[in-house]
Amino acid sequence: MKVTLRYGREGLAVELPDEHVSHVLRQNRLPKVERPREAVEQALAEPIGARPLAELARGRRDACLVISDITRPVPNAVILPPIIGALTDAGLAPGDMLILVATGLHRANTDDELLEMLGREVMASGCRIEHHIARDAASHEHLGETDRGTPVVIDRRYLAADLKILTGLVEPHLMAGYSGGRKAICPGLCAVETVMAFHGPELLEPPEACAGNLVDNPVHEEALAVAKMAGGADFIVNVTLDEDRDMTGVFAGDMQAAHAQAMIRAEEQTKVVIDEPADIVVTSGGGYPLDLTMYQGIKGIVAAAPLVKPGGTIIIAQENAEGIGGEEFTDLMLSVSDPHEYIRQAIGGGDFCIDAWQLHVLEKVLRHCEVVNVSDALPQDLQRECFVEPAGSVEEAVNRTLEGVRADASSARGQVRAPARTNMRIAVIPDGPYVLGCLAGDSVGTLSVAPTSDNRQPTSQPVRKVRLLKVRQMC
Repeated sequence: MKVTLRYGREGLAVELPDEHVSHVLRQNRLPKVERPREAVEQALAEPIGARPLAELARGRRDACLVISDITRPVPNAVILPPIIGALTDAGLAPGDMLILVATGLHRANTDDELLEMLGREVMASGCRIEHHIARDAASHEHLGETDRGTPVVIDRRYLAADLKILTGLVEPHLMAGYSGGRKAICPGLCAVETVMAFHGPELLEPPEACAGNLVDNPVHEEALAVAKMAGGADFIVNVTLDEDRDMTGVFAGDMQAAHAQAMIRAEEQTKVVIDEPADIVVTSGGGYPLDLTMYQGIKGIVAAAPLVKPGGTIIIAQENAEGIGGEEFTDLMLSVSDPHEYIRQAIGGGDFCIDAWQLHVLEKVLRHCEVVNVSDALPQDLQRECFVEPAGSVEEAVNRTLEGVRADASSARGQVRAPARTNMRIAVIPDGPYVLGCLAGDSVGTLSVAPTSDNRQPTSQPVRKVRLLKVRQMC
């Protein structure tokens, strides 16, 4: 069977043994938005739970338009011109509009990346374009703490804006259930201390902190709590995208109401349920721009984990053209020898530094199964430093696993041969983390974000305070 995995910009064609492939999980086909720009204009004029944007904007002195950074394939060149047009019609000049890139703790984007992200029309619009800088304490304001104890420290430019607009892509998110909506504020516009607490081990360790789940999900709850303390947003514009990165929906209006509708569409599009887990899951890091680094590519590993049997193997193809990740994450991965011990100590109150949350979610997968990585750009010795076993190709990794050859963590990553099994089943997820794969019997497979007859809502559990984490530049 020939399958093309999402990999870098071009994709990666692989051939898998037909007799072993039991499932190829792809997004469900939903109708594409035929005239995307017109659809955005209509959504601005007929929003969900809010007045039309042009009405909201009338009489405002300025506006802040929050966008995602290069790691998200948001069609800003389609979304932003109608928003700018509506604000202009309401009397705002381009110079009164700030396009603020919600980087969280990611690096600022280059000029070339901004052009790719925004398009020439927006770049030439006269709007100011600036980046959120989480480590710049002077550019943030402390608003207090959430009930869990997370310090709420938000970008002053957003707080000061007379009209606050969030944009983004709604897709399965490995911790918060779904991206979009409130996440543009938290962690997008938060200072480093807020981001640290928001990604702390107390929030990430519960099984409810996973893709596709909102019920009792502490990460989702905390993102929403922080966003509300920041005043929320006057208006959001969220979209859903299919495998071709074409829009399948535009959801504009109230921060929670519009986002709720977007999550329903995202679930309809991305959720694929199978009855039994597979021995091997072949997946991808989602392709460019998500697989630029191992840090982001881990999302593909986490997305595959629910579908693999205990002790099974995830084989992921991710280009990693920019290496392991940012400085903190790279230093962390190169300094930790035992990820399980590191996370055990972190949960118990030990060191937990910037970007350690991505090691945490990877470590949760490694408790469950082996991970084999295929990357053209990242040297194999560095792949091993990231606690994955490298392979020269997906085909090599599959054959090696079918033959019972796997890494032996107890012998300096030597190899051992286990009994080969002829009945091993392979599930394939070509689009990586953009597909919400789940089992029929698990909570995500059973529940839905759409309203049901019993109208189940997150239960009212006692709030557990997060441990305030000391901010460190390196581990």
